[in-house]
Amino acid sequence: MKTAAAPLQAAATGGSRIELADGRVLIDGIASWWTACHGYNHPHIADAVRRQLAAMPHVMFGGLVHEPALLLADRLAALLPGDLERVFFSDSGSVSVEVAIKMAMQYWLNRGVRTRHRLLAFRGGYHGDTIATMAVCDPEEGMHSLFAGVLPQHHVVALPRDADERAAFDRFLSEQAGGLAAILVEPLVQGAGGMVFHDPGVLRHLRQAADRHGLLLILDEVFTGFGRTGTMFACEQAGIVPDIITLSKALTGGTMGLAATVARRHVFEAFWSDDPLCALMHGPTFMANPLACSAALASLELFATEDRLGQVAGIERQLALELEPCAALPGVRDVRVRGAIGVVQLDRAPADMNGLKRRLVQQGVWVRPFRDIIYLTPAFTIAARDLSHLTRAIHAVLADSSVMLTTPA
Repeated sequence: MKTAAAPLQAAATGGSRIELADGRVLIDGIASWWTACHGYNHPHIADAVRRQLAAMPHVMFGGLVHEPALLLADRLAALLPGDLERVFFSDSGSVSVEVAIKMAMQYWLNRGVRTRHRLLAFRGGYHGDTIATMAVCDPEEGMHSLFAGVLPQHHVVALPRDADERAAFDRFLSEQAGGLAAILVEPLVQGAGGMVFHDPGVLRHLRQAADRHGLLLILDEVFTGFGRTGTMFACEQAGIVPDIITLSKALTGGTMGLAATVARRHVFEAFWSDDPLCALMHGPTFMANPLACSAALASLELFATEDRLGQVAGIERQLALELEPCAALPGVRDVRVRGAIGVVQLDRAPADMNGLKRRLVQQGVWVRPFRDIIYLTPAFTIAARDLSHLTRAIHAVLADSSVMLTTPA
């Protein structure tokens, strides 16, 4: 069994930099798992949280509401396409997807249909680490394969990218739709499953298929939401409206945990009843936490007042230009860029992943490769010179052939 490397101790953050306890400073290339879209310690978000902390850090969201949550729900509904207008707040991306799954299943139960209790998800997909969300991830993904036979059973099929896959997908739906509650997909980019891209036409095909068979369509935009793919939400590039969308990660600008599961009007109406058994039974203790809601409101204000999508477009151009030389290196299979996501895919996973990570740190960067990919998802506010430092570091490390050949001790 390989020994895990000891974690580095972080002491402070600022902008696109992480200061370690030993005094070293690293340029952050992944924005703390894609969350710190405005960079670390943005003063506008910090000021909003301080004001809320002084007024009311938390109050239960049961029988009570508060202004930060009401405002945030309104602003999310205004930003999202179509009639995505009913917002359920929770604490994390995994929980937001879990709520979406429960919402989709109960939607049918509330309508008197008891046969539609499975989901259709896709190979390469990743939706979280709770039991319910692991069950809709790629079954071969990482630790999830350890739980085979324990997890609830859903259908996981190939994403219909080409004509043959679409024909197979359509045949599958024709046979299985009667037992399905919803289709679940990460739009445009399957993130933690390998940063795998697909085009907007795939999403249009899924929307049409869901409509044809009367299914709900759930888009997991935990990773892609809030500008990461070049539009505020990835689904905008396909011109579709999902029935349910999940949001988290960059929602608060990377300051604290908050998530939202947002449903269209017709989904909400299936729960609107005098019968308490028709209610969505899910109530996180820190649901709609006022501090987190205030941080999210401040983050959305930054999107409105500063040209974040323009910055993403600039990052996309720079990543495409500066990562391309990696394609000529031995052991590199593919280089791809979409929005503020840059990916270098290797022929195989490095023999010594700890060594690869260590060499990147020695280059002065914080980049966390996994499996066979090295990727960048920087803050949208990153300086061009810092982004160049990141791309040069990746090229320099991969140019050293020993990275691929070294066997761990």
